[in-house]
Amino acid sequence: MLYSKLFGKTSKTAPADADSVNARLLTQAGFVSKQMAGVYNYLPLGLRVLNNIQNIIREEMNMIGGNELLMPTLTQEENYKETGRDVAMSDVLFSTEGAGGAKIYLNPTHEEVITPLVQKFVFSYKDLPLAVYQIQNKFRNEARAKSGLLRGREFSMKDLYSFHANEEDLNRYYEIVKDAYFKIYNRLGIGDITYLTFASGGTFSRYSHEFQTVCDIGEDLIYVCEKCHVAVNKEIIEEQNQCPECGNQDLVTKNAVEVGNIFKQKTKFTSAFKFLYKDENDAEQPVEMAAYGIGPSRVMGTLAEIFHDDKGIIWPESVAPFKVHLLALGKEDEAKNEAKKIYEELSAKGVEVLYDDRDNVSAGAKLADADLIGIPYRVVVSKKTLAQGAVELKKRNEDDVEIIKIDEIVSSF
Repeated sequence: MLYSKLFGKTSKTAPADADSVNARLLTQAGFVSKQMAGVYNYLPLGLRVLNNIQNIIREEMNMIGGNELLMPTLTQEENYKETGRDVAMSDVLFSTEGAGGAKIYLNPTHEEVITPLVQKFVFSYKDLPLAVYQIQNKFRNEARAKSGLLRGREFSMKDLYSFHANEEDLNRYYEIVKDAYFKIYNRLGIGDITYLTFASGGTFSRYSHEFQTVCDIGEDLIYVCEKCHVAVNKEIIEEQNQCPECGNQDLVTKNAVEVGNIFKQKTKFTSAFKFLYKDENDAEQPVEMAAYGIGPSRVMGTLAEIFHDDKGIIWPESVAPFKVHLLALGKEDEAKNEAKKIYEELSAKGVEVLYDDRDNVSAGAKLADADLIGIPYRVVVSKKTLAQGAVELKKRNEDDVEIIKIDEIVSSF
């Protein structure tokens, strides 16, 4: 990608209403642009990061047998009346009026869609278990939309739903999803600071599980057992003031951001839609169900909160918009020509490169933009480096600069 053709530019000035690091840096670096409170445009750089996060999640969901589909944003009022969530979630539901005066909801989650949809195709125990997921935008009328991408009114969500013949099989798959989630967080670079956290199960079960990433801006307070790498959410600490796994009472208090949650919903939604299956004896039985969520947009905001310095963002390589940020410094044609050649060779090799080919932009401004955007590797071509038959190679998360011979730079990636 040529920087001169990139839609969305960097800014030296922080947005006046930026109330968090991710809101400030993602806007200044040209990843997002705020539409209104809790709603953001994803510019090309930001969309590349969001897509990379979503694809990591997608790959791990496919590995555990998830079938990807795409459900609608809008759902008729009747489905919410069936589950009672037209009342239970009335404080966050967005609604509109369709033709003829019909009330329509913008989905905050998709239980009211997926349950009757799966019901159309599952009749027998032979059709179970089944796992389906989507990556879709959700809508919640948050009273306090804030903290950039961490608390939004429109946001990206991966929601997986599994359906089972009995609770034993539900429990089996639930553990598989737990493991898959940690694979995702490890690939995102936050596995070591993300904890399986015990939270209230509400009407579903004694506990539900959240995945909480330690972060200074985090609204949640968790109590961590560092022996077991699990935690207890503040809301149940009085009930469970010790580690649920080992009984350790020496728990460490930390602020965290919720980056995922999983729930055993059992028959709450399947009963509402009278969703039954026939067992081996041809007797009707209730279908058991669970839901598993991860918010890619919230993950993106969390990564910006965690991985940054005073110069800008430091993206993990797995989600960065490009692998290499290539800069030609100075006005000499020789540097520009060599940089263009390197750009073409790296691109031909399949290495994703953002090439800052801008004219009439100072070296200092180009270097500052590279630090702000936070691409993992920076390659600089200049009169100084060419005098050595070389280029500068620097990792965004390191201070040291390497001098690499020009004919070796392509093979370095």
